[in-house]
Amino acid sequence: MVAVVNSSLLNFEDGHIVLPSEANGALLFVMLGKVFINLFLLQVRKHSHHQSFMSYFCISLAIFDLILLGMMTLIFCNRDVLIGEIRFTEYHICLLPQIMSFVYGILHYPVVLIAGLDYCLTITHTSKYQNKCWKSLYTVAVILTWISALGYILNLPSSSSWLNINDNYGHQCPFYISSQTYWLSLGMLSIICLVLAFCWSEIINILQSTKLISFERDVVLLFPYELEGSSRDHSKHLLTRLLISFMGTWIPFILLQMLVVFLNAEIPAHIEMNVPWLCFVNSFLIGIACWVRSQDIVLPEDSWDIDPFVSWKYCFTPFSFQNTNKAVNPDSKIVIY
Repeated sequence: MVAVVNSSLLNFEDGHIVLPSEANGALLFVMLGKVFINLFLLQVRKHSHHQSFMSYFCISLAIFDLILLGMMTLIFCNRDVLIGEIRFTEYHICLLPQIMSFVYGILHYPVVLIAGLDYCLTITHTSKYQNKCWKSLYTVAVILTWISALGYILNLPSSSSWLNINDNYGHQCPFYISSQTYWLSLGMLSIICLVLAFCWSEIINILQSTKLISFERDVVLLFPYELEGSSRDHSKHLLTRLLISFMGTWIPFILLQMLVVFLNAEIPAHIEMNVPWLCFVNSFLIGIACWVRSQDIVLPEDSWDIDPFVSWKYCFTPFSFQNTNKAVNPDSKIVIY
C-alpha cells in the first residue's frame, strides 16, 4: 500500500522528479508537527519511571525523527547539499521519508513483541532491573532493532521499485502504508471490547463507589475496598481496575483509534509510527502483563512508576478507609474530590 503526494506542477532535475516548494514545505510541516509532539510527550512524562525497552525505543524514534527533520530542512533551505561524498537535492526531501516509511512500517510487530516479553519478565520485581547491565541491554536491543529493520529494507528486492519514483506514479511522491498498525489497533480494540463486555457489571459497581483523589502529588482513582473472595473474583476485580485505569488515561486515543480503524484511514508509515502511539501500546502491554503476572508482582515501598502515564500500582493497593494506617503513609496528604 502507498499514499501519494500529488502535484500538478513538478520540476525535473537529473532525471528525478523534484517536488515544488509548496509540496516540500508541506512535508516539512508534517514532520515538524510530529517531532514537536514526540518531544513534548517525552518531556511531560514522569522522569522517575521504570526503564524498559519501550522507553529506550521511544527516545531513539524521537532522535531519528529529529535527524530526518534536520536533513530535510537543510536540503529545503540550500536546495543542493553535499554531505561527505553524497549529493542531496530537493529530490531527497521525498526519498528520505520514503525510506523511513519502509523502516518504520515493519517495526510495529517486532517492537510490540520485544516490549511485551520485556514486561512479562521484569514487571514482577521492577526495582531489580534498573542497573547498568539492563540499561546497556536495552540500548543494544534498540540499536540492533533499527539496524535489522534498515538492513532488511535495503536488501529487499521489491523495495527498489518503491524507492524509485518512476512512470508508474508520474507526478507523485509515494509513501508506504503499513498494515501492521491497522491490525494492532484492531486487535487491541477487540480485546478492550471483550473485557468491557466480560466485566461490565463489575465496572458499573466499581465506578459508583470510585472517587478521584490527590495523593502524593498525583491525581489517582480511589478504588473501593475489596472484600475477601475467591481467586477468580480477585482476578476479575483486578482486571476491572486495570481496564478503568487504562481507559481513564487513554480514552481519547482509544476513540481516535476506533475512528482510524472504522474509516480504514491510510496514514504514511513514517507519520503513523510516533511516540504517542508507542506510549498507548506501552500502557496496553503493561496492563496485560500486570494481569497475567499479578500473583508474582511485588510492589516496593517507595514507588512503582513502571508507566509514565498510568498509575497501575493503585490497582494492586487500593486505599482502605477501614485500614488507613496500612494503606497510606502518615505524612501523606489525601484530598478527595
